Amino acid sequence: MEATTKTIWKIDPAHTEIHFKVKHMMVSTVTGLFSSFDGQLETETDGFEGAQVQFNAAIDSINTNNQQRDEHLKSADFFDAAQFPQLTFTSTEFIQKNEEDYVLKGDLTIRDVTLPIELDVVFHGTVVDLYQQTKAGFELSGSLSRKAYGLTWNALTEAGNVVVGDKIRLVMNVQLLKA
Repeated sequence: MEATTKTIWKIDPAHTEIHFKVKHMMVSTVTGLFSSFDGQLETETDGFEGAQVQFNAAIDSINTNNQQRDEHLKSADFFDAAQFPQLTFTSTEFIQKNEEDYVLKGDLTIRDVTLPIELDVVFHGTVVDLYQQTKAGFELSGSLSRKAYGLTWNALTEAGNVVVGDKIRLVMNVQLLKA
């Protein structure tokens, strides 16, 4: 029986962006990011289909370019960073649709709620850099309901509009480094 060789790809944090977008007052969009995160992809083939993906982000690293809003997001009204310091993702499927398009399915845990999520993935290819390191690039996108994860705080304006939308759009540009 032939031994299976596993390949580990680690997230390169210097070349990766983990962004989210949410409607504010239902007329504009606020963009935020996580600046502290870690993750890897493990595959048993030359390609990426069927790969296992692990990811986590530190809630304390949330940044929306507004310190007061960031502190509110870290509070018990939203993420409750003191009690739930990490959000985590563990893949269940990584399906190749064509040469560059994939679907990544998995379980996302925010606070104490774990729900399935599906992300669209575009593979941008691999390259060997000046230091002979192999890198791979991906763009991921998807959305989720923040209320489904217990992030239910909201307020109404005088006109009756909600301050924070429910739908969170995820946009991630990820560069992986072959270990």
